[in-house]
Amino acid sequence: MTQLISPNGTPASRLTYGTMQFGDAADAAASRAMYDAARAAKITHFDTAYVYTDGASETLLGQMVQRERDDLVIATKAAFAEGSNSQYILKQFDVSRQRLQLDMIDLFYLHRFDDDTPLEDTFAALASLQQQGKIRYIGVSNFAAWQVMKAQAVAATFDTRIDVIQPMYNLVKRQAEVEIMPMCMDQDIAIVPYSPLGGGLLTGKYARGETGRLTENDMYAARYGQSWMHETARNFSALADDLNVAPATLAVSWAAAHPSAPNPIVSGRSAEQLAPSLLAEAYEMTPELYARIAALSPTPAPATDRLEEA
Repeated sequence: MTQLISPNGTPASRLTYGTMQFGDAADAAASRAMYDAARAAKITHFDTAYVYTDGASETLLGQMVQRERDDLVIATKAAFAEGSNSQYILKQFDVSRQRLQLDMIDLFYLHRFDDDTPLEDTFAALASLQQQGKIRYIGVSNFAAWQVMKAQAVAATFDTRIDVIQPMYNLVKRQAEVEIMPMCMDQDIAIVPYSPLGGGLLTGKYARGETGRLTENDMYAARYGQSWMHETARNFSALADDLNVAPATLAVSWAAAHPSAPNPIVSGRSAEQLAPSLLAEAYEMTPELYARIAALSPTPAPATDRLEEA
């Protein structure tokens, strides 16, 4: 698999820290406390996006990374709402670079697939940024496997490639196991999945009557609204209790233990909330425990839908 390294050769950490909460649920002080906690846990890979918190996420992260910039892998994303044409990509890249106070961004993602823009136009811009030394790795987020392979073929015509994909992945969202993860293992594409806690579902807090994204955000409520997902979360929390480990630690560790060696994105609203996820960096997931946890949710059918081959 592609090994992401920082400008001075420091490897990307097993976990990635996501700054989606910076400047929104977490103010500047809380954001700084989480950044410091992540660095204390030896996190070297930090993820943000042009659209996060109207730019506050990139701005705050940029202020924090200056003193140790060369030790870190910094990732951001463009083309979420406006589309992936070269004009928007270059414009958003320049804004992101200024917010982050960086001359070069290590990993630059397309935030999602754009049906309306020719991939040739998109990758002409990305290849140009890479050739100028303004980005080092190219990534895609929320792409299906066929979209990645189509884009990879176009990227090759510009003498570049997709190095990283950022899919959704957790115990109740396992579709990535069907085609995305096998594709990545075959094509040497690193996997940096988001939502290892399932919007907080796998922490058990909703079963306890607490609030969060699933109760406050219609998108998350729909995404995790199926009854079997909540049953899985209850059984998962019970298993975590039996093991005397925080559900968040167990959920992140399970996501990281897939054979494709993903680097899950962890996040939180406060350093206290983040702490159990960071413990997954050192948690040992045995093959037996991995299989026991996997059995709590349905294994998705193979891509061919030949269930006898599953």
